[in-house]
Amino acid sequence: MYKSILTICFIALCFTSCKKKQNPFEINKQNIGLLTDSTQIKDLKTIYKNDSIVKFIGGDEFTGAKNNIDVFEKGGKLLLTLTPKQALDSMATIGSIRVFDARYKTAKNIAVISTFKDIKDNYKISRISNLINSLVIGVDAINASFTIDKKELPANLRFDMDLKFEPTHIPDEAKIKYFFINWNI
Repeated sequence: MYKSILTICFIALCFTSCKKKQNPFEINKQNIGLLTDSTQIKDLKTIYKNDSIVKFIGGDEFTGAKNNIDVFEKGGKLLLTLTPKQALDSMATIGSIRVFDARYKTAKNIAVISTFKDIKDNYKISRISNLINSLVIGVDAINASFTIDKKELPANLRFDMDLKFEPTHIPDEAKIKYFFINWNI
């Protein structure tokens, strides 16, 4: 009896010691750092206990607009902006995340400081949306959207709203302006 209990404890110890620690800056399809697509707003204070969380709540009770939640390091640097799926609901999950800090990277090393070449060399581009002042590059493999300012494009492509953009239209050195993870899908 004693040996079987000792064996079970040994096996349990092996399994718990082999568990990989989560990288707090890694971006995957269903998580970004310690956040997952099922994390509730009420859990943010626990997850970011060493950082500062700022919630803007004002005026949305009339418009129904979402409340963005900013996550800052203790030193004051903005890390992320979280948008809940429902406004004013602590049980709501996160719908989208805007990434500001370059330490947050995908498994293939894409961050806010990456270029279009980095994106197209590492991921299959799902779609390119032509907006007034920017292009939005969708990558379904990681639920991400990368915004590139049209100022990064050749002059003859900046103002044609009817143009269906292809990856060949975008210069390799075009910089990412915004980087979003979308869990609203």
